[in-house]
Amino acid sequence: MARNPLLDDVIVAPRRGLAADLALAGRLRARRFDLAIDFHGGPRASLLAWLSGAPARLGYQVAGRSWMYTRRVARPRALRPRHSVENQWDLLAALGIPAPDPAECPVEMAVDAAVARDVDRRLAEAGAGPADRLIVIHVSAGNPFRRWPIESFAALAAALAAADPRRRVLLTSGPSDAAAAIRALDQARGQLPEGDRERIMACGDFSLAELRALVDRAALFIGGDSGPLHVAATSAVPIVGLYGPTLPARSAPWRAPALISEAVEIHDLPCRPCDQRVCAPGDFRCLARVTPSQVAEAAERALSRAGARRS
Repeated sequence: MARNPLLDDVIVAPRRGLAADLALAGRLRARRFDLAIDFHGGPRASLLAWLSGAPARLGYQVAGRSWMYTRRVARPRALRPRHSVENQWDLLAALGIPAPDPAECPVEMAVDAAVARDVDRRLAEAGAGPADRLIVIHVSAGNPFRRWPIESFAALAAALAAADPRRRVLLTSGPSDAAAAIRALDQARGQLPEGDRERIMACGDFSLAELRALVDRAALFIGGDSGPLHVAATSAVPIVGLYGPTLPARSAPWRAPALISEAVEIHDLPCRPCDQRVCAPGDFRCLARVTPSQVAEAAERALSRAGARRS
Protein backbone atom coordinates (compact mmCIF):
# COMPACT_ATOMS: atom_id res chain seq x y z
CA MET A 1 0.00 0.00 0.00
CA ALA A 2 2.91 2.35 0.65
CA ARG A 3 3.45 2.94 -3.09
CA ASN A 4 -0.19 3.21 -4.12
CA PRO A 5 -0.45 6.59 -5.88
CA LEU A 6 -4.11 6.95 -4.84
CA LEU A 7 -3.17 7.17 -1.15
CA ASP A 8 -1.99 10.39 0.48
CA ASP A 9 -0.47 8.70 3.51
CA VAL A 10 -0.06 5.29 5.14
CA ILE A 11 0.21 5.01 8.92
CA VAL A 12 1.37 1.61 10.17
CA ALA A 13 -0.06 0.45 13.50
CA PRO A 14 2.04 -2.45 14.86
CA ARG A 15 0.82 -4.21 17.98
CA ARG A 16 2.95 -2.83 20.79
CA GLY A 17 0.52 -2.57 23.66
CA LEU A 18 -1.95 -0.05 25.05
CA ALA A 19 0.57 2.75 25.58
CA ALA A 20 1.64 2.62 21.93
CA ASP A 21 -2.00 2.58 20.81
CA LEU A 22 -2.77 5.65 22.91
CA ALA A 23 0.23 7.43 21.38
CA LEU A 24 -1.01 6.47 17.92
CA ALA A 25 -4.47 7.76 18.82
CA GLY A 26 -2.85 11.09 19.72
CA ARG A 27 -1.22 11.23 16.28
CA LEU A 28 -4.55 10.52 14.61
CA ARG A 29 -6.38 13.11 16.67
CA ALA A 30 -3.75 15.72 15.78
CA ARG A 31 -4.49 15.17 12.08
CA ARG A 32 -8.11 16.30 12.66
CA PHE A 33 -9.69 13.80 10.27
CA ASP A 34 -13.28 14.50 9.21
CA LEU A 35 -14.22 10.84 8.71
CA ALA A 36 -12.96 7.50 10.02
CA ILE A 37 -14.12 4.24 8.37
CA ASP A 38 -13.39 1.02 10.27
CA PHE A 39 -13.28 -1.81 7.74
CA HIS A 40 -11.84 -4.24 10.30
CA GLY A 41 -14.41 -4.11 13.07
CA GLY A 42 -12.21 -5.65 15.76
CA PRO A 43 -11.88 -4.21 19.30
CA ARG A 44 -8.57 -2.44 18.60
CA ALA A 45 -9.72 -0.97 15.29
CA SER A 46 -12.98 0.35 16.71
CA LEU A 47 -11.12 1.86 19.67
CA LEU A 48 -8.65 3.67 17.39
CA ALA A 49 -11.51 4.95 15.24
CA TRP A 50 -13.17 6.40 18.34
CA LEU A 51 -9.95 7.82 19.77
CA SER A 52 -9.14 9.49 16.43
CA GLY A 53 -11.69 12.15 17.36
CA ALA A 54 -13.14 12.20 13.84
CA PRO A 55 -16.64 13.73 14.08
CA ALA A 56 -17.99 11.07 11.67
CA ARG A 57 -17.07 7.46 12.38
CA LEU A 58 -18.46 4.63 10.27
CA GLY A 59 -18.34 0.97 11.25
CA TYR A 60 -20.23 -2.30 11.57
CA GLN A 61 -23.05 -3.00 13.98
CA VAL A 62 -21.10 -5.05 16.55
CA ALA A 63 -22.35 -5.88 20.03
CA GLY A 64 -20.52 -3.91 22.72
CA ARG A 65 -18.62 -1.62 20.34
CA SER A 66 -21.19 0.06 18.12
CA TRP A 67 -21.31 3.08 20.44
CA MET A 68 -17.84 4.04 19.18
CA TYR A 69 -19.29 4.87 15.75
CA THR A 70 -21.60 7.70 14.76
CA ARG A 71 -23.04 5.55 11.95
CA ARG A 72 -23.42 1.78 11.86
CA VAL A 73 -23.96 -0.80 9.10
CA ALA A 74 -25.32 -4.30 9.66
CA ARG A 75 -22.89 -7.18 9.14
CA PRO A 76 -24.57 -10.61 8.90
CA ARG A 77 -22.65 -13.32 10.77
CA ALA A 78 -23.48 -16.04 8.21
CA LEU A 79 -20.80 -16.97 5.64
CA ARG A 80 -22.69 -15.81 2.56
CA PRO A 81 -21.59 -16.66 -1.03
CA ARG A 82 -20.88 -12.98 -1.63
CA HIS A 83 -17.49 -11.52 -2.39
CA SER A 84 -15.57 -10.04 0.54
CA VAL A 85 -15.01 -6.80 -1.39
CA GLU A 86 -18.77 -6.39 -1.73
CA ASN A 87 -19.22 -7.16 1.96
CA GLN A 88 -16.70 -4.45 2.88
CA TRP A 89 -18.25 -2.07 0.36
CA ASP A 90 -21.45 -2.04 2.41
CA LEU A 91 -19.72 0.60 4.54
CA LEU A 92 -19.09 2.77 1.49
CA ALA A 93 -22.62 2.24 0.19
CA ALA A 94 -23.78 3.97 3.37
CA LEU A 95 -21.95 7.05 2.06
CA GLY A 96 -23.77 6.89 -1.27
CA ILE A 97 -20.82 5.38 -3.20
CA PRO A 98 -22.04 3.12 -6.05
CA ALA A 99 -21.53 -0.65 -6.00
CA PRO A 100 -18.02 -1.83 -6.95
CA ASP A 101 -17.12 -3.16 -10.38
CA PRO A 102 -13.93 -5.28 -10.51
CA ALA A 103 -13.31 -4.18 -14.09
CA GLU A 104 -13.21 -0.52 -13.02
CA CYS A 105 -11.97 -0.90 -9.44
CA PRO A 106 -9.61 -3.91 -9.29
CA VAL A 107 -7.19 -4.52 -6.46
CA GLU A 108 -3.98 -2.60 -7.12
CA MET A 109 -0.33 -2.91 -6.12
CA ALA A 110 2.35 -0.85 -7.81
CA VAL A 111 5.56 -2.52 -9.01
CA ASP A 112 8.84 -1.00 -7.85
CA ALA A 113 11.18 -0.82 -10.87
CA ALA A 114 14.32 -1.34 -8.77
CA VAL A 115 12.77 -4.38 -7.10
CA ALA A 116 11.76 -5.78 -10.50
CA ARG A 117 15.35 -5.49 -11.74
CA ASP A 118 16.59 -7.34 -8.67
CA VAL A 119 14.02 -10.10 -9.19
CA ASP A 120 15.13 -10.44 -12.83
CA ARG A 121 18.72 -10.82 -11.63
CA ARG A 122 17.78 -13.51 -9.09
CA LEU A 123 15.84 -15.46 -11.71
CA ALA A 124 18.72 -15.31 -14.16
CA GLU A 125 21.12 -16.55 -11.48
CA ALA A 126 18.74 -19.43 -10.75
CA GLY A 127 18.63 -20.40 -14.42
CA ALA A 128 15.39 -18.83 -15.65
CA GLY A 129 15.92 -16.84 -18.84
CA PRO A 130 13.57 -14.31 -20.49
CA ALA A 131 12.39 -16.93 -23.00
CA ASP A 132 11.45 -19.49 -20.35
CA ARG A 133 7.79 -19.89 -19.37
CA LEU A 134 7.80 -19.30 -15.62
CA ILE A 135 5.12 -20.88 -13.41
CA VAL A 136 5.06 -19.60 -9.82
CA ILE A 137 3.57 -21.95 -7.22
CA HIS A 138 3.14 -20.60 -3.69
CA VAL A 139 3.23 -23.58 -1.34
CA SER A 140 2.35 -22.05 2.02
CA ALA A 141 -0.55 -20.39 3.80
CA GLY A 142 -0.71 -18.58 7.10
CA ASN A 143 -3.80 -20.57 8.05
CA PRO A 144 -3.47 -24.39 8.30
CA PHE A 145 -7.04 -24.75 7.02
CA ARG A 146 -5.88 -23.32 3.66
CA ARG A 147 -2.67 -25.34 3.30
CA TRP A 148 -2.63 -27.94 0.54
CA PRO A 149 -0.34 -30.92 1.34
CA ILE A 150 3.32 -30.49 0.39
CA GLU A 151 3.21 -33.86 -1.40
CA SER A 152 0.45 -32.53 -3.64
CA PHE A 153 2.41 -29.38 -4.47
CA ALA A 154 5.43 -31.53 -5.34
CA ALA A 155 3.43 -33.78 -7.66
CA LEU A 156 1.87 -30.74 -9.33
CA ALA A 157 5.23 -29.04 -9.88
CA ALA A 158 6.72 -32.21 -11.38
CA ALA A 159 3.76 -32.70 -13.72
CA LEU A 160 3.83 -29.12 -14.99
CA ALA A 161 7.60 -29.14 -15.49
CA ALA A 162 7.53 -32.47 -17.34
CA ALA A 163 4.82 -31.30 -19.75
CA ASP A 164 6.95 -28.66 -21.51
CA PRO A 165 10.75 -28.29 -21.65
CA ARG A 166 10.38 -24.51 -21.93
CA ARG A 167 8.84 -24.28 -18.46
CA ARG A 168 10.53 -23.34 -15.23
CA VAL A 169 8.49 -23.96 -12.09
CA LEU A 170 9.41 -21.68 -9.17
CA LEU A 171 8.26 -22.67 -5.67
CA THR A 172 7.77 -19.79 -3.23
CA SER A 173 6.70 -19.65 0.41
CA GLY A 174 6.30 -17.34 3.33
CA PRO A 175 9.37 -16.78 5.57
CA SER A 176 8.06 -19.20 8.19
CA ASP A 177 7.51 -21.93 5.58
CA ALA A 178 10.89 -21.90 3.82
CA ALA A 179 11.48 -25.50 4.88
CA ALA A 180 8.19 -26.52 3.25
CA ALA A 181 9.29 -25.03 -0.07
CA ILE A 182 12.58 -26.95 0.09
CA ARG A 183 10.71 -30.17 0.88
CA ALA A 184 8.40 -29.64 -2.08
CA LEU A 185 11.40 -28.82 -4.28
CA ASP A 186 13.26 -32.00 -3.29
CA GLN A 187 10.18 -34.20 -3.70
CA ALA A 188 9.28 -32.68 -7.08
CA ARG A 189 12.79 -33.04 -8.47
CA GLY A 190 12.82 -36.65 -7.29
CA GLN A 191 9.88 -37.36 -9.60
CA LEU A 192 11.73 -36.17 -12.74
CA PRO A 193 14.57 -37.64 -14.78
CA GLU A 194 17.93 -36.24 -13.72
CA GLY A 195 18.28 -34.02 -16.79
CA ASP A 196 14.94 -32.32 -16.15
CA ARG A 197 15.24 -31.61 -12.42
CA GLU A 198 16.61 -28.10 -12.83
CA ARG A 199 13.30 -27.02 -14.35
CA ILE A 200 11.99 -26.83 -10.76
CA MET A 201 13.53 -23.93 -8.88
CA ALA A 202 13.59 -22.07 -5.58
CA CYS A 203 15.16 -18.63 -5.10
CA GLY A 204 14.75 -18.07 -1.38
CA ASP A 205 12.29 -15.72 0.30
CA PHE A 206 10.45 -12.99 -1.59
CA SER A 207 9.08 -9.92 0.14
CA LEU A 208 5.61 -8.76 -0.87
CA ALA A 209 7.12 -6.15 -3.20
CA GLU A 210 9.41 -8.80 -4.72
CA LEU A 211 6.54 -11.25 -5.09
CA ARG A 212 4.52 -8.63 -6.96
CA ALA A 213 7.40 -8.05 -9.37
CA LEU A 214 7.96 -11.80 -9.71
CA VAL A 215 4.36 -12.42 -10.75
CA ASP A 216 4.76 -10.04 -13.70
CA ARG A 217 7.48 -12.34 -15.03
CA ALA A 218 5.24 -15.42 -14.76
CA ALA A 219 3.05 -17.15 -17.31
CA LEU A 220 0.91 -18.51 -14.45
CA PHE A 221 0.48 -18.19 -10.68
CA ILE A 222 -0.87 -21.06 -8.56
CA GLY A 223 -1.65 -20.81 -4.86
CA GLY A 224 -4.15 -21.23 -2.07
CA ASP A 225 -6.56 -18.58 -0.82
CA SER A 226 -3.98 -16.50 1.02
CA GLY A 227 -2.22 -13.16 0.70
CA PRO A 228 0.06 -14.04 -2.24
CA LEU A 229 -2.95 -15.09 -4.35
CA HIS A 230 -4.38 -11.60 -3.94
CA VAL A 231 -0.99 -10.00 -4.63
CA ALA A 232 -1.04 -11.95 -7.90
CA ALA A 233 -4.57 -10.65 -8.52
CA THR A 234 -3.12 -7.15 -8.92
CA SER A 235 -1.39 -8.33 -12.11
CA ALA A 236 -2.78 -9.49 -15.46
CA VAL A 237 -1.18 -12.93 -15.09
CA PRO A 238 -3.44 -16.03 -15.24
CA ILE A 239 -4.22 -17.46 -11.79
CA VAL A 240 -5.23 -20.87 -10.48
CA GLY A 241 -6.63 -20.62 -6.95
CA LEU A 242 -7.10 -23.54 -4.54
CA TYR A 243 -10.12 -23.13 -2.28
CA GLY A 244 -10.72 -25.34 0.75
CA PRO A 245 -12.77 -23.88 3.63
CA THR A 246 -13.42 -20.69 1.64
CA LEU A 247 -15.49 -20.14 -1.49
CA PRO A 248 -14.39 -18.53 -4.77
CA ALA A 249 -17.64 -16.57 -4.61
CA ARG A 250 -16.17 -14.83 -1.53
CA SER A 251 -12.44 -14.92 -2.15
CA ALA A 252 -11.70 -15.12 -5.88
CA PRO A 253 -9.22 -12.57 -7.31
CA TRP A 254 -10.97 -9.18 -7.49
CA ARG A 255 -9.96 -7.98 -10.92
CA ALA A 256 -11.38 -7.57 -14.42
CA PRO A 257 -13.49 -10.59 -15.45
CA ALA A 258 -11.67 -10.62 -18.79
CA LEU A 259 -8.49 -11.74 -17.00
CA ILE A 260 -7.98 -15.49 -16.60
CA SER A 261 -8.72 -17.00 -13.20
CA GLU A 262 -9.40 -20.68 -12.55
CA ALA A 263 -10.81 -21.98 -9.26
CA VAL A 264 -10.23 -25.52 -7.97
CA GLU A 265 -12.51 -26.71 -5.19
CA ILE A 266 -14.41 -29.73 -3.89
CA HIS A 267 -18.13 -29.21 -4.31
CA ASP A 268 -21.03 -30.52 -2.21
CA LEU A 269 -19.25 -30.72 1.15
CA PRO A 270 -21.84 -29.89 3.86
CA CYS A 271 -19.11 -28.54 6.17
CA ARG A 272 -17.93 -25.96 3.62
CA PRO A 273 -17.51 -23.02 4.07
CA CYS A 274 -16.48 -23.12 7.73
CA ASP A 275 -15.25 -20.69 10.38
CA GLN A 276 -11.72 -22.21 10.18
CA ARG A 277 -11.48 -22.81 13.91
CA VAL A 278 -12.17 -26.55 14.04
CA CYS A 279 -12.25 -29.07 11.18
CA ALA A 280 -15.49 -30.91 11.96
CA PRO A 281 -14.61 -34.10 10.00
CA GLY A 282 -11.04 -33.86 11.28
CA ASP A 283 -9.31 -34.65 8.00
CA PHE A 284 -9.30 -31.27 6.19
CA ARG A 285 -11.08 -32.98 3.33
CA CYS A 286 -11.96 -29.72 1.58
CA LEU A 287 -8.30 -29.43 0.50
CA ALA A 288 -6.96 -32.95 1.04
CA ARG A 289 -9.36 -34.29 -1.61
CA VAL A 290 -8.13 -31.82 -4.23
CA THR A 291 -5.79 -33.88 -6.42
CA PRO A 292 -2.65 -32.69 -8.22
CA SER A 293 -4.20 -33.80 -11.51
CA GLN A 294 -7.21 -31.53 -10.94
CA VAL A 295 -4.95 -28.55 -10.35
CA ALA A 296 -2.70 -29.47 -13.28
CA GLU A 297 -5.74 -29.61 -15.58
CA ALA A 298 -6.84 -26.17 -14.39
CA ALA A 299 -3.30 -24.87 -14.95
CA GLU A 300 -3.18 -26.23 -18.49
CA ARG A 301 -6.60 -24.68 -19.21
CA ALA A 302 -5.41 -21.31 -17.99
CA LEU A 303 -2.19 -21.50 -20.02
CA SER A 304 -4.12 -22.62 -23.11
CA ARG A 305 -6.62 -19.77 -22.77
CA ALA A 306 -3.78 -17.30 -22.36
CA GLY A 307 -2.04 -18.70 -25.44
CA ALA A 308 -5.22 -18.47 -27.50
CA ARG A 309 -5.63 -14.81 -26.53
CA ARG A 310 -2.05 -14.01 -27.51
CA SER A 311 -2.66 -15.66 -30.88
